[in-house]
Amino acid sequence: MTDATSLRTGGRILVDQLRIQGCDRIFTVPGESFLAVLDALHDTPEIDVVVCRQEGGVAYMAEADGKLTGRPGVAFVTRGPGATNASPGVHVAFQDSTPMILFVGDLDRGDRDREGFQEVDMAAFFAPLAKWAARIDDARRIPEYVARAWRVATAGRPGPVVLALPEDMLREAVEALDRPPVPALAEMPDPGAVQALFELLKEACAPVAIVGGADWSPRAAHHFANFACRHGIPVAAAFRRQDAVANDCRVYAGNLGYGPNPRLQQRIKDADLLLVVGARLGESTTDGYKLITPDHPGQTLVHIHPDPNELGRVYHADLPICSDMGEFAEMVDEWHDPELVRFSCGDEAHAEWLEWSEPKPREGLAMDLGPCMKILRDTLPGDTIVCNGAGNFSGWVHRYWRYASMPSQLAPTSGSMGYGLPAAVAAALRFRDRQVLCVAGDGDFLMNGQELATAAQYGADLLVIVVDNSSYGTIRMHQERDYPERISATELRNPDFAALARAYGGWAETVERTEDFAPALARAQEHKGIRLLHVKSDVEVISNQTTIAALRQRARA
Repeated sequence: MTDATSLRTGGRILVDQLRIQGCDRIFTVPGESFLAVLDALHDTPEIDVVVCRQEGGVAYMAEADGKLTGRPGVAFVTRGPGATNASPGVHVAFQDSTPMILFVGDLDRGDRDREGFQEVDMAAFFAPLAKWAARIDDARRIPEYVARAWRVATAGRPGPVVLALPEDMLREAVEALDRPPVPALAEMPDPGAVQALFELLKEACAPVAIVGGADWSPRAAHHFANFACRHGIPVAAAFRRQDAVANDCRVYAGNLGYGPNPRLQQRIKDADLLLVVGARLGESTTDGYKLITPDHPGQTLVHIHPDPNELGRVYHADLPICSDMGEFAEMVDEWHDPELVRFSCGDEAHAEWLEWSEPKPREGLAMDLGPCMKILRDTLPGDTIVCNGAGNFSGWVHRYWRYASMPSQLAPTSGSMGYGLPAAVAAALRFRDRQVLCVAGDGDFLMNGQELATAAQYGADLLVIVVDNSSYGTIRMHQERDYPERISATELRNPDFAALARAYGGWAETVERTEDFAPALARAQEHKGIRLLHVKSDVEVISNQTTIAALRQRARA
């Protein structure tokens, strides 16, 4: 803590507050508008500074770091171009319920509203994307703003905060009183509500749990898995939350979202009790609000969420429970009701998922991605952190990878392309003792592939699989479904991705046949640092479930 009578620049005060709140890493593209912050960081070895190549990478890395730690991921960018480039990462943090703080260097206070150099009204621009967006005009109030940002980013439903920093404010020397670390808040569930939940379970015939989302943690994963296994309740993961419980849990039923197991979808439709823990029940998880409708007639919905504003906002909850996820999971794990008979449906659902997640070779393919995923699964450590952005390629990962622990999945529920590689860099820097795997589509990789330079600069150890079908595959699939044989704006002419990785100082190979994948992976594992496999696939095999020919045939029928 610093004496309030000591004169410090706004930049120094800001860095001191970050250190006090427990920030140990920031991600940035440097800007002249926050040079005072960079100067203060020079004398703050407790905070690691990761210099990225584009602000999109900055924001994605900060968001991923927030997912991995449960603390706000911290990013610094400058003025309008930096902020707008970073906005996709803020959007991911918002829709994924991830704690994050984006600081934006801004023009001097006296030049505001003149359309000065790179001027954007940050509070107005980010208002729909952030939990809170504001500007700090008085350096004396920096401790107040940072403490509030920390609280807002982590409390209730976690999410992003954006704070604009006028350049002259950061240079100003003032007296300011530091704020102490913001303590964690944990809302306890109402024991009466938990008793009501168990009464509903005793009346149910076909319950299903859906887990993940806001405030999920290793503690919540451990206790909820114990509870579900003991009572035989099938556990489905919300979209891109497949690490919410270890997938070897005997009642794990698979993932919802795009391309789920049809048998799991039917199980959700047939459920008489839905136990939703942490998830918002967004569009992707619910298949456009059709798999589970907001009013879910004939089904009882128990919704547990840390933010009371989410309970009843979209979905009617028959039993809403506002609680920290860890506290809820631990309470139900320790709650014993001898009258509750174990359900058999959990074991049945797990067996269905095991069958669904086992790839079967597809005839006539030079490159069959299903067996390649199995090779990865059988070769890499069980606690590998798997990162991906958005695209049809991710369907193979989601279907065939088996997540062993939490956290081990970094993937945007917002469906943001370009996320996977920056997330993998953040993961490799945060967990240097764990294997990190990035699986990216060709279009997905090209959005932030330059962050391989960041990985090289900081000695990050990561394996990258680039799936190259020379197409924006997801859009091509939808195009063939709605406008068959009318290809428009979905074809790509790609670089030699292996040569590109080598240019960044990495090891790389190109793989065009399924039988060549295992030996190439073995050679990759002999190296450290950046390792990239450029996997060429046929756009005809547009997903793990269908082909373009099948889509065209269906459209003609």
